[in-house]
Amino acid sequence: MRVYPPHKDALLHHHRALTDVMKGRILEGRELGLTYGEISKELDVPRSTVASFLERFQERGSEENLHSTGRPRKTSAQFDRHLIRTALVDTNVSNTVLRDITNSEVSISTIRRRLREDHIQKWRAVKRALLTEEHAAKRLKWAREHSNCTREYWERVFWSDECAVQKDSDGQILWVFRHQNKQEKYAPKNIRGREKGGGLFQMIWGCFAGSKLGPIVFIDGRVNTDVYIAVLQENLLPFIDAIIADGTTNVIFQQDNATPHVSKSTRLWLENMMQSHGFILMEWPPNSPDMNPIEHLWAHLKLELHRRYPDTKHLHGSPDAIKRVLRERLMDIWWDIGAEVLNQLINSMPHRVQALLKAKGWYTEY
Repeated sequence: MRVYPPHKDALLHHHRALTDVMKGRILEGRELGLTYGEISKELDVPRSTVASFLERFQERGSEENLHSTGRPRKTSAQFDRHLIRTALVDTNVSNTVLRDITNSEVSISTIRRRLREDHIQKWRAVKRALLTEEHAAKRLKWAREHSNCTREYWERVFWSDECAVQKDSDGQILWVFRHQNKQEKYAPKNIRGREKGGGLFQMIWGCFAGSKLGPIVFIDGRVNTDVYIAVLQENLLPFIDAIIADGTTNVIFQQDNATPHVSKSTRLWLENMMQSHGFILMEWPPNSPDMNPIEHLWAHLKLELHRRYPDTKHLHGSPDAIKRVLRERLMDIWWDIGAEVLNQLINSMPHRVQALLKAKGWYTEY
Protein backbone atom coordinates (compact mmCIF):
# COMPACT_ATOMS: atom_id res chain seq x y z
CA MET A 1 0.00 0.00 0.00
CA ARG A 2 1.30 3.46 -0.91
CA VAL A 3 1.49 5.80 2.05
CA TYR A 4 2.45 8.93 0.16
CA PRO A 5 1.04 10.46 -3.01
CA PRO A 6 2.16 8.72 -6.24
CA HIS A 7 3.69 10.69 -9.07
CA LYS A 8 1.13 12.04 -11.55
CA ASP A 9 0.40 9.64 -14.38
CA ALA A 10 1.05 10.94 -17.85
CA LEU A 11 -2.07 12.49 -19.35
CA LEU A 12 -3.55 10.77 -22.36
CA HIS A 13 -3.76 12.84 -25.56
CA HIS A 14 -7.19 13.03 -27.16
CA HIS A 15 -7.88 13.85 -30.78
CA ARG A 16 -9.84 17.11 -30.75
CA ALA A 17 -9.98 20.42 -32.56
CA LEU A 18 -7.82 23.24 -31.26
CA THR A 19 -9.77 25.98 -29.52
CA ASP A 20 -9.08 29.65 -30.21
CA VAL A 21 -7.44 29.90 -26.80
CA MET A 22 -5.14 26.98 -27.54
CA LYS A 23 -4.22 28.48 -30.93
CA GLY A 24 -3.32 31.75 -29.25
CA ARG A 25 -1.18 29.94 -26.68
CA ILE A 26 0.66 28.04 -29.45
CA LEU A 27 1.51 31.29 -31.23
CA GLU A 28 2.56 32.93 -27.97
CA GLY A 29 4.71 29.93 -27.16
CA ARG A 30 6.56 30.17 -30.46
CA GLU A 31 7.11 33.90 -29.92
CA LEU A 32 8.67 33.05 -26.55
CA GLY A 33 10.98 30.54 -28.21
CA LEU A 34 9.33 27.35 -26.92
CA THR A 35 9.85 24.18 -28.94
CA TYR A 36 6.98 22.17 -30.46
CA GLY A 37 7.50 19.55 -27.76
CA GLU A 38 7.33 22.09 -24.93
CA ILE A 39 4.12 23.60 -26.33
CA SER A 40 2.67 20.11 -26.81
CA LYS A 41 3.38 19.20 -23.19
CA GLU A 42 1.94 22.47 -21.85
CA LEU A 43 -1.33 22.18 -23.80
CA ASP A 44 -1.60 18.38 -23.58
CA VAL A 45 -1.96 17.94 -27.34
CA PRO A 46 0.12 15.83 -29.76
CA ARG A 47 3.26 17.44 -31.11
CA SER A 48 1.97 16.76 -34.63
CA THR A 49 -1.10 18.91 -33.90
CA VAL A 50 1.12 21.83 -32.90
CA ALA A 51 3.25 21.41 -36.00
CA SER A 52 0.21 21.13 -38.32
CA PHE A 53 -1.40 24.26 -36.92
CA LEU A 54 1.78 26.34 -37.26
CA GLU A 55 2.23 25.09 -40.84
CA ARG A 56 -1.35 26.08 -41.70
CA PHE A 57 -0.89 29.44 -40.01
CA GLN A 58 2.18 30.20 -42.12
CA GLU A 59 0.35 29.19 -45.30
CA ARG A 60 -2.88 31.15 -44.60
CA GLY A 61 -1.58 33.97 -42.43
CA SER A 62 -4.54 33.36 -40.14
CA GLU A 63 -5.32 31.16 -37.18
CA GLU A 64 -8.94 30.64 -38.30
CA ASN A 65 -10.07 27.20 -39.44
CA LEU A 66 -11.61 26.78 -42.88
CA HIS A 67 -15.38 27.30 -42.94
CA SER A 68 -17.35 24.37 -41.61
CA THR A 69 -21.04 23.68 -41.23
CA GLY A 70 -22.79 23.54 -37.87
CA ARG A 71 -24.02 25.88 -35.16
CA PRO A 72 -21.94 29.10 -34.90
CA ARG A 73 -19.86 29.49 -31.76
CA LYS A 74 -21.59 31.59 -29.08
CA THR A 75 -18.45 33.15 -27.66
CA SER A 76 -15.50 34.95 -29.19
CA ALA A 77 -11.85 34.04 -28.75
CA GLN A 78 -11.39 37.29 -26.78
CA PHE A 79 -14.17 36.36 -24.37
CA ASP A 80 -12.79 32.84 -23.96
CA ARG A 81 -9.39 34.21 -22.96
CA HIS A 82 -11.04 36.68 -20.55
CA LEU A 83 -13.11 33.87 -19.02
CA ILE A 84 -10.07 31.66 -18.47
CA ARG A 85 -7.99 34.46 -16.96
CA THR A 86 -10.83 35.35 -14.59
CA ALA A 87 -11.35 31.73 -13.52
CA LEU A 88 -7.66 31.29 -12.73
CA VAL A 89 -7.59 34.49 -10.63
CA ASP A 90 -10.80 33.89 -8.66
CA THR A 91 -10.45 30.12 -8.40
CA ASN A 92 -13.03 29.52 -5.66
CA VAL A 93 -16.06 31.27 -7.19
CA SER A 94 -18.98 29.28 -8.59
CA ASN A 95 -19.75 29.01 -12.30
CA THR A 96 -22.74 31.31 -11.82
CA VAL A 97 -20.63 33.99 -10.16
CA LEU A 98 -17.96 33.56 -12.83
CA ARG A 99 -20.57 34.23 -15.50
CA ASP A 100 -21.66 37.40 -13.68
CA ILE A 101 -18.08 38.60 -13.21
CA THR A 102 -17.40 38.25 -16.95
CA ASN A 103 -20.71 39.96 -17.87
CA SER A 104 -21.72 36.99 -19.99
CA GLU A 105 -25.19 36.04 -21.17
CA VAL A 106 -24.30 32.49 -22.21
CA SER A 107 -25.50 29.47 -20.26
CA ILE A 108 -23.65 27.83 -17.39
CA SER A 109 -23.15 24.81 -19.64
CA THR A 110 -21.31 26.99 -22.16
CA ILE A 111 -19.15 28.43 -19.37
CA ARG A 112 -18.21 24.88 -18.31
CA ARG A 113 -17.47 23.84 -21.91
CA ARG A 114 -15.18 26.81 -22.54
CA LEU A 115 -13.25 26.03 -19.36
CA ARG A 116 -12.99 22.32 -20.20
CA GLU A 117 -11.59 23.22 -23.61
CA ASP A 118 -8.60 24.63 -21.71
CA HIS A 119 -8.57 21.62 -19.32
CA ILE A 120 -10.04 23.65 -16.45
CA GLN A 121 -12.70 22.27 -14.15
CA LYS A 122 -13.65 22.43 -10.49
CA TRP A 123 -11.26 20.47 -8.25
CA ARG A 124 -11.26 19.88 -4.53
CA ALA A 125 -9.01 22.41 -2.79
CA VAL A 126 -5.96 20.77 -1.24
CA LYS A 127 -5.71 21.08 2.56
CA ARG A 128 -2.33 22.22 3.82
CA ALA A 129 -0.90 24.08 6.81
CA LEU A 130 -1.12 27.80 6.04
CA LEU A 131 2.17 29.38 4.95
CA THR A 132 3.46 32.95 4.97
CA GLU A 133 6.36 34.48 3.04
CA GLU A 134 8.53 34.07 6.15
CA HIS A 135 7.56 30.40 6.47
CA ALA A 136 8.38 29.76 2.81
CA ALA A 137 11.80 31.42 3.16
CA LYS A 138 12.72 29.30 6.17
CA ARG A 139 11.46 26.13 4.48
CA LEU A 140 13.54 26.89 1.41
CA LYS A 141 16.61 27.46 3.58
CA TRP A 142 16.08 24.06 5.25
CA ALA A 143 15.67 22.37 1.86
CA ARG A 144 18.91 23.85 0.57
CA GLU A 145 20.76 22.70 3.68
CA HIS A 146 19.46 19.13 3.18
CA SER A 147 19.53 18.92 -0.61
CA ASN A 148 22.55 16.62 -0.69
CA CYS A 149 21.66 14.37 2.25
CA THR A 150 21.94 10.64 1.51
CA ARG A 151 19.60 7.84 2.48
CA GLU A 152 22.07 6.88 5.21
CA TYR A 153 21.58 10.34 6.72
CA TRP A 154 17.78 10.10 6.68
CA GLU A 155 17.93 6.63 8.27
CA ARG A 156 19.58 8.19 11.34
CA VAL A 157 16.72 10.63 11.91
CA PHE A 158 14.19 9.77 14.63
CA TRP A 159 10.94 11.10 13.18
CA SER A 160 8.30 11.98 15.78
CA ASP A 161 4.98 13.73 16.17
CA GLU A 162 1.63 13.71 17.91
CA CYS A 163 -1.61 12.93 16.12
CA ALA A 164 -5.29 13.15 17.05
CA VAL A 165 -7.12 10.09 15.71
CA GLN A 166 -10.79 10.96 15.45
CA LYS A 167 -13.68 8.58 15.41
CA ASP A 168 -14.78 10.33 12.23
CA SER A 169 -13.51 13.21 10.10
CA ASP A 170 -14.83 16.40 8.48
CA GLY A 171 -15.99 15.75 4.91
CA GLN A 172 -16.53 19.37 3.82
CA ILE A 173 -15.10 20.03 0.35
CA LEU A 174 -13.98 23.29 -1.29
CA TRP A 175 -13.83 23.26 -5.11
CA VAL A 176 -11.53 25.57 -7.09
CA PHE A 177 -10.89 26.39 -10.75
CA ARG A 178 -7.52 25.16 -12.04
CA HIS A 179 -5.77 23.19 -14.76
CA GLN A 180 -4.97 19.56 -14.15
CA ASN A 181 -1.33 19.99 -13.15
CA LYS A 182 0.71 20.07 -9.93
CA GLN A 183 1.81 23.68 -10.31
CA GLU A 184 -1.75 24.99 -10.02
CA LYS A 185 -2.88 22.22 -7.66
CA TYR A 186 -0.44 23.41 -4.98
CA ALA A 187 -0.63 27.14 -5.75
CA PRO A 188 -1.34 29.07 -2.50
CA LYS A 189 -4.64 30.43 -3.84
CA ASN A 190 -5.88 26.86 -4.37
CA ILE A 191 -5.00 25.63 -0.89
CA ARG A 192 -7.43 25.54 2.00
CA GLY A 193 -5.76 25.70 5.40
CA ARG A 194 -6.23 22.44 7.25
CA GLU A 195 -9.00 22.60 9.81
CA LYS A 196 -9.24 20.34 12.82
CA GLY A 197 -12.62 18.65 12.90
CA GLY A 198 -14.65 18.16 16.04
CA GLY A 199 -15.74 14.99 17.70
CA LEU A 200 -14.19 12.46 20.02
CA PHE A 201 -10.53 11.65 19.39
CA GLN A 202 -7.56 9.83 20.87
CA MET A 203 -4.25 11.71 21.03
CA ILE A 204 -1.19 9.61 20.25
CA TRP A 205 2.58 10.16 20.02
CA GLY A 206 4.87 7.95 17.99
CA CYS A 207 8.25 7.79 16.31
CA PHE A 208 10.36 5.70 13.95
CA ALA A 209 13.92 5.67 12.62
CA GLY A 210 14.90 4.02 9.36
CA SER A 211 13.10 0.69 9.13
CA LYS A 212 12.61 0.45 12.90
CA LEU A 213 9.29 1.32 14.45
CA GLY A 214 9.32 3.12 17.78
CA PRO A 215 6.68 3.08 20.51
CA ILE A 216 3.15 4.42 20.22
CA VAL A 217 1.95 6.39 23.24
CA PHE A 218 -1.66 7.19 24.13
CA ILE A 219 -2.10 10.58 25.77
CA ASP A 220 -5.06 11.72 27.86
CA GLY A 221 -5.99 15.37 27.76
CA ARG A 222 -3.90 18.19 26.37
CA VAL A 223 -0.22 17.93 25.53
CA ASN A 224 1.63 20.52 27.60
CA THR A 225 5.33 20.81 28.38
CA ASP A 226 5.24 18.44 31.37
CA VAL A 227 3.30 15.78 29.47
CA TYR A 228 5.61 16.06 26.46
CA ILE A 229 8.80 15.76 28.50
CA ALA A 230 7.36 12.71 30.30
CA VAL A 231 6.53 11.08 26.95
CA LEU A 232 10.08 11.62 25.68
CA GLN A 233 11.62 10.50 28.97
CA GLU A 234 9.68 7.25 29.13
CA ASN A 235 9.54 6.37 25.43
CA LEU A 236 11.97 8.25 23.19
CA LEU A 237 15.12 7.83 25.30
CA PRO A 238 14.85 4.02 25.65
CA PHE A 239 14.27 3.77 21.90
CA ILE A 240 17.29 5.94 21.10
CA ASP A 241 19.45 3.96 23.54
CA ALA A 242 18.39 0.68 21.89
CA ILE A 243 19.17 1.94 18.38
CA ILE A 244 22.57 3.28 19.44
CA ALA A 245 23.31 -0.05 21.16
CA ASP A 246 22.66 -1.73 17.79
CA GLY A 247 25.49 0.31 16.28
CA THR A 248 23.81 3.43 14.87
CA THR A 249 25.83 6.60 15.42
CA ASN A 250 25.23 10.34 14.94
CA VAL A 251 21.57 10.01 15.84
CA ILE A 252 19.28 12.98 15.04
CA PHE A 253 15.98 13.71 16.78
CA GLN A 254 13.25 15.51 14.82
CA GLN A 255 10.26 17.31 16.27
CA ASP A 256 8.09 20.12 14.95
CA ASN A 257 7.70 23.57 16.48
CA ALA A 258 4.60 22.98 18.58
CA THR A 259 4.62 25.08 21.76
CA PRO A 260 5.33 22.18 24.18
CA HIS A 261 8.23 21.10 21.93
CA VAL A 262 10.02 24.45 21.95
CA SER A 263 9.23 25.71 25.44
CA LYS A 264 12.14 26.80 27.62
CA SER A 265 11.77 23.76 29.89
CA THR A 266 11.68 21.32 26.96
CA ARG A 267 14.74 22.87 25.33
CA LEU A 268 16.70 22.71 28.57
CA TRP A 269 15.68 19.09 29.11
CA LEU A 270 16.65 18.18 25.54
CA GLU A 271 20.05 19.85 25.90
CA ASN A 272 20.78 17.71 28.97
CA MET A 273 19.52 14.52 27.31
CA MET A 274 21.49 15.14 24.11
CA GLN A 275 24.69 15.21 26.14
CA SER A 276 23.90 12.15 28.23
CA HIS A 277 22.33 9.98 25.48
CA GLY A 278 24.38 11.03 22.46
CA PHE A 279 21.97 12.55 19.94
CA ILE A 280 21.46 15.95 18.30
CA LEU A 281 18.32 17.96 17.54
CA MET A 282 17.32 18.83 13.98
CA GLU A 283 16.34 22.46 13.43
CA TRP A 284 12.87 22.17 11.92
CA PRO A 285 11.29 24.72 9.53
CA PRO A 286 7.86 26.17 10.45
CA ASN A 287 4.59 24.63 9.24
CA SER A 288 6.31 21.75 7.46
CA PRO A 289 4.36 18.53 8.03
CA ASP A 290 4.94 17.73 4.34
CA MET A 291 8.64 17.22 5.11
CA ASN A 292 7.96 14.85 8.02
CA PRO A 293 7.34 11.30 6.71
CA ILE A 294 5.58 10.30 9.93
CA GLU A 295 2.60 12.34 8.71
CA HIS A 296 2.06 9.70 6.04
CA LEU A 297 2.43 7.04 8.71
CA TRP A 298 -0.51 8.68 10.49
CA ALA A 299 -2.45 8.60 7.23
CA HIS A 300 -1.63 4.92 6.87
CA LEU A 301 -2.74 4.30 10.46
CA LYS A 302 -6.09 6.03 9.95
CA LEU A 303 -6.78 4.31 6.63
CA GLU A 304 -6.07 0.93 8.16
CA LEU A 305 -8.24 1.76 11.18
CA HIS A 306 -11.30 2.32 9.01
CA ARG A 307 -10.41 -0.44 6.55
CA ARG A 308 -10.03 -3.10 9.22
CA TYR A 309 -12.72 -1.77 11.52
CA PRO A 310 -15.36 -0.02 9.36
CA ASP A 311 -17.62 0.34 12.40
CA THR A 312 -15.16 2.73 14.08
CA LYS A 313 -17.06 5.90 13.15
CA HIS A 314 -20.27 4.36 14.52
CA LEU A 315 -18.89 3.31 17.92
CA HIS A 316 -21.30 3.94 20.80
CA GLY A 317 -20.79 4.24 24.51
CA SER A 318 -19.09 6.56 26.94
CA PRO A 319 -16.04 8.56 25.79
CA ASP A 320 -13.79 6.35 27.94
CA ALA A 321 -15.26 3.18 26.43
CA ILE A 322 -14.84 4.45 22.87
CA LYS A 323 -11.25 5.55 23.55
CA ARG A 324 -10.48 2.15 25.02
CA VAL A 325 -11.62 0.50 21.77
CA LEU A 326 -9.66 3.01 19.68
CA ARG A 327 -6.50 2.30 21.67
CA GLU A 328 -6.80 -1.45 21.22
CA ARG A 329 -7.32 -1.13 17.49
CA LEU A 330 -4.58 1.46 16.97
CA MET A 331 -2.09 -0.60 18.96
CA ASP A 332 -2.72 -3.67 16.77
CA ILE A 333 -2.41 -1.66 13.55
CA TRP A 334 0.74 0.17 14.70
CA TRP A 335 2.74 -2.95 15.43
CA ASP A 336 1.61 -4.50 12.13
CA ILE A 337 3.37 -1.74 10.18
CA GLY A 338 6.21 -3.44 8.36
CA ALA A 339 9.71 -2.38 7.34
CA GLU A 340 8.57 -2.02 3.73
CA VAL A 341 6.25 0.88 4.64
CA LEU A 342 8.97 2.62 6.67
CA ASN A 343 11.56 2.14 3.93
CA GLN A 344 9.21 3.75 1.42
CA LEU A 345 8.94 6.76 3.67
CA ILE A 346 12.71 7.08 4.06
CA ASN A 347 13.16 6.68 0.30
CA SER A 348 10.76 9.59 -0.19
CA MET A 349 12.93 12.09 1.68
CA PRO A 350 15.19 13.17 -1.23
CA HIS A 351 12.07 13.62 -3.36
CA ARG A 352 10.40 15.71 -0.65
CA VAL A 353 13.41 18.00 -0.38
CA GLN A 354 13.61 18.41 -4.16
CA ALA A 355 9.88 19.17 -4.30
CA LEU A 356 10.35 21.86 -1.66
CA LEU A 357 13.24 23.37 -3.59
CA LYS A 358 11.15 23.40 -6.75
CA ALA A 359 8.26 25.07 -4.90
CA LYS A 360 10.70 27.68 -3.51
CA GLY A 361 9.55 26.87 0.01
CA TRP A 362 5.81 26.91 -0.73
CA TYR A 363 3.37 23.99 -0.94
CA THR A 364 4.41 20.57 -2.21
CA GLU A 365 2.53 17.44 -3.19
CA TYR A 366 3.50 15.66 0.05
